[in-house]
This record gives sequence, C-alpha cells and structure tokens, in this order.
Amino acid sequence: MHRSPRYTAIPGFAARLVPVVFLFSLAGFGQAQAGQEAQTPPARQAACQESIPDLFTRVSPAVVSISAMSINPWAMDDRTDRVEGSGVIIGASGLVLTNSHVVFGRHVITVTLDDGTTLPARMVGADPLFDIALLRIPKPGRGTLPVAQLGDSDRVLVGEEVYTIGNPFGLEQTLTRGIVSAVNRVLPGAAWSLTEPLIQTDAAINPGNSGGPLVNRCGDVIGITTALLPQAQSIGFAVPVNLIKQVMSSLIEKGKVVRPWFGVQGQLVGKDLRQLLRIPMIDGFLVEIVEPGSPAEQAGVQGGSLDLVISGEPVLLGGDIITAIDGTAVTDPEKMSQVLRSLKVGQKLHLALFRENKTLEVDIVLVERPLLPGDIPAQRGSAPTGERVRPGLAHRFRSVRQAF
Repeated sequence: MHRSPRYTAIPGFAARLVPVVFLFSLAGFGQAQAGQEAQTPPARQAACQESIPDLFTRVSPAVVSISAMSINPWAMDDRTDRVEGSGVIIGASGLVLTNSHVVFGRHVITVTLDDGTTLPARMVGADPLFDIALLRIPKPGRGTLPVAQLGDSDRVLVGEEVYTIGNPFGLEQTLTRGIVSAVNRVLPGAAWSLTEPLIQTDAAINPGNSGGPLVNRCGDVIGITTALLPQAQSIGFAVPVNLIKQVMSSLIEKGKVVRPWFGVQGQLVGKDLRQLLRIPMIDGFLVEIVEPGSPAEQAGVQGGSLDLVISGEPVLLGGDIITAIDGTAVTDPEKMSQVLRSLKVGQKLHLALFRENKTLEVDIVLVERPLLPGDIPAQRGSAPTGERVRPGLAHRFRSVRQAF
C-alpha cells in the first residue's frame, strides 16, 4: 500500500545546491539514437498512456530515502557528518541504486522504504567518478520489495517528457516534471578516456534528489539524477541508465569499476596555439602535469614548469608533447579518443615524445587506476552542511585541459 509522504520541516536551507558531479565512463556509452523507435510490448504501451498520478503510484514505492553518516575519530567537535539522498530499488533481492557521493566512505547507511520501514544497508560497490553506487538491504520477512524497471537510455529523445522522484530537503516522495533538454551532454574538462554523455533535463533537482530516478512516460528508469548547474536555472543532469548497466556487474563482483591509468594531464597542441606562442612546438598532446606514482612518472615523462595564462586559462608549458601512441598520431580529439577507448589494464604502450627539439621513444605499461584524492567529494571541497557541493561547474566549462 502506498504511504502518503511525511512532510517535514526543511532543515535550514543550508544545503543550497545539489553536488555538481563529473561522472565519466568510456566514450561512446549511452549514445542516443534519434529517430529509432522502441518495439514496446502491449503491456508497456498501456503503461506509457497511464495518467501521471497512476504512474507515480506505480513507480514511487520503489524509491527510497537514504541517510548516511561518517564519523571522524580525530575530531573533538563535529565528529559526525550526515548526508541525505535518494535511491531506487532495482532488484527484488534488495539491490538499491544511488549516487556514490551520497554513500561512499560513510560508516553508517540506512534506507527508509516507502512504507516507512527503516533498514540497515551495506555497500556492494561504488565508483566516485561515475557517481554511482549499489547498496544491499535485507529482504522483507513477508512479501516482496517493490522494484523499478530499468529502461533504455539509448532511445531517449530531446523533448521527451520525464519525471524525477526523490526526497528534496527531506520532503519524501516528491515528483517533479520536465523534459529532456539534451542528450549526449559531455561536460568539458572530462578526461578523454572517461568521457560520459549525460542526460540534461529541466525537471527540478534539489538537495536530497541525488541518487533518485529519472523516469520516462512509461515509468522506466532512464537515468539517476546527480547534478545541477548552480549558476543557472533548470539545468540538471542524470547518469544514463545504460552506462549503469555496463558497469553493474563490475560493481557487484569487484565493488569498483576497473579502468586503466596512464597519469598525465594536458591538452592538444594545434596550429592556433603554436602561432600564438611562437615557440618550438609540434602537433600532439602537451603534457602539463604528470600525476605522482603513475606509469607516466615511472617512465620519465616530463610535465611543464612555465605557467602562462592565455585567454584567462592557465597553461603549463615546457613539458613533453606526445605525438603518437602505438604508432597512431594524436593530433586531434577523434584520433585521441580512438586510441584511449582501446586501452586496458596491463597493456604496453609505445609513445613518441617531443622534448627540447628532439624525438624520444618510451614504453609504458598501464596499471589499474587507483582512487585519487580528487575523486573523493570531501577532498574536492564541500558545503558546510547537507549534501556535498563540488567546485563550480562554470569553471569546468571554461577548461580545455584533459587527463587520462
């Protein structure tokens, strides 16, 4: 039986913004296929024509409220930190999907079902980069858990009507309505090897919605709400559900997503940059930073040391320029993406470098990417209370720097 929402006081409005999260997967996941119509069974067609109240009554029992707490044993005051979010049950065995920034690194996690039952939850797997996590809650002694149906985000079209269900500011089971504003929205600043097309929507997303479902007119989950653009109005983002399907087995079996690590940050050098600087440079990938402990550092790849600001953007010059990877020239984003999509842990790469007007060749063996300091929300910066707020998205929109 559907429980009426319990309306509670909004706690201080201190958590003003939902976390702006940069969620990245292998390029090419979740590509929308415009003009392609799904072959919907008759039962699903009927569901797609039901009224919005009926859709809410059918889907909302699978949406849960999540409360997570971390404990700092070294602090005398403010020893605990609490985060509230949403989630959705996707498996009758008690599997709950939510955002990583809601539950990752937390010591105590509880899940409140639609009927008011509060259950302990344990982490199954999480990935801070994709901002997705799986929890496990106990199966009920009697009856079964309500389960949401995962849809197909590849068939999402711009203009399609969508809904979010979640617990913004503790207001349980709140439904908001909007449309798909854009698909395949890759935010600048994403690493080439980790780019992910997000779903953009104008459906209202607020603190507490994080981890809740974005559903289509049929009530199918097509994404997980994860972020909004703080400086704008009605610009929110959701992780496409097909991306989640791609990595779900890894999260369940290994508790994480395994990805290769090279360990450099920089940008492509093109004709415009060479003409502007008027210094010896060739086309390729300019290495600005070499990440500590990375295969690139161990192979002797060098980063930049001369800090300049060009059109408001800082650039570190003086580092190596990678001109080719395994014989493939890296002179434009498309070629770069083709190379990086094929990389695997344990793979040996042969690099051609340009350094001080000389060409060098080095071999690098890729290792599994560890969890880096910048991956963890608490180490990126946070709001004083409530949900974590990542550094401003507007800054990322101006950035052209890449990492892999």
